[in-house]
Amino acid sequence: MAGPETQGQLPDERRSRLVELLRRRGLMRVHDLASELAVSAITIRRDITLLAEEGAVRRVRGGAAPAERPLMERHQDPVGAGGFGGAGAFTGTGGFAGPDAGGQAGGFGQAGGARAGGFARDVAAETGDAPELTVGMVVPSLDYYYPDVIRGVREAAAAAGVRVVLRGATYQVADERRQLSSLVESVGVDGLLVAPTTESDEGEELVRWLQAAGVPVVLIERAATVGPYREAMESVVSDHALGAAMAVRHLAVLGHRRVGIMTTITSPTAPHVRAGWRLACEELGLETGATPDARTVDRRDPGWGRALDEVLDACVATDTRALLVHSDPEAISLVERCQDRGIRVPADLAVVTYDDEVAELCDPPLTAIRPPKADIGRAAFTLLLERLRDPRRPAHRVVVGPQLIVRGSSA
Repeated sequence: MAGPETQGQLPDERRSRLVELLRRRGLMRVHDLASELAVSAITIRRDITLLAEEGAVRRVRGGAAPAERPLMERHQDPVGAGGFGGAGAFTGTGGFAGPDAGGQAGGFGQAGGARAGGFARDVAAETGDAPELTVGMVVPSLDYYYPDVIRGVREAAAAAGVRVVLRGATYQVADERRQLSSLVESVGVDGLLVAPTTESDEGEELVRWLQAAGVPVVLIERAATVGPYREAMESVVSDHALGAAMAVRHLAVLGHRRVGIMTTITSPTAPHVRAGWRLACEELGLETGATPDARTVDRRDPGWGRALDEVLDACVATDTRALLVHSDPEAISLVERCQDRGIRVPADLAVVTYDDEVAELCDPPLTAIRPPKADIGRAAFTLLLERLRDPRRPAHRVVVGPQLIVRGSSA
């Protein structure tokens, strides 16, 4: 509860109180400072960033410390007086959790014996051997597309000695916001890797929230701009338009003059795939006027079977013998419907899928565009780590090219 002296305080007054609290208590967590000053953790993170730039405080992992204070004086702080070493202060779910002797996530301050107490962390802060960084990661799916992205992040984080806290969302802005808020406010992560919803008013509001979250953010497979001058947020994306164009060129080399496309209306990747498909068709002079150009319902929709028949009917009516489909489950379902209707793949209809998650398990195995998922994860983690090391560096937007994997569905 905010006391009388915290009510209605001006930003300069609040920052002066923050500096004074650190001078008296030494190292303090963001959430302890937020409680003392009756403001949000995000506000405290902003204050710490500003004060650190001015040299008034020092940033440490998950909190702040006085700009200058003798090491032994910090050691003399009581364990519970704002330091990081209290029993039970951090558990395996907290921002400072690290590996215990058995290799599992264990807190620095668990009851029954902390792996590293307040003095050890004070020594680390003084010598530059800072406590383990914690990065939060939120992706819209834990079972399709993103597992390889997660693997890339995990491998890069392990090599750098950084802990990753993973959360899965559901392509819903409210769910993404809840997970992200938990990572920032409760876990106290040092940075975020996130594949957020960016479309719609709610998505744009989420992007603004991320920009103001008080921790570095790198977008994964998403791009966004913020502010009145539309400045770029840091991001790593696959060049989906290039991938789609590669698929069209592959089919054109095989002699196809009509290459249709099928995407679902709910996919955030579909607009990029469609843009690459159209550009390649125009550059190659392929016919597009009557070529199937289908935006279908999701395959779990009751109308999915009817949508497949409409696409195949259009292919037969226009003599279109090649189709680019996003993504693998939709392409496999399409091939199954072709078999039911006596349409041979690839003799009657060549099919190229986009994603290459399970494409080789189809019969016939599907030619696919493979986004570099693990590389996306590694690049995103590297960007975030560089941002944490140098907050003043320019924003980077990294685009990584996909691969064409030729299999039996187009040969």
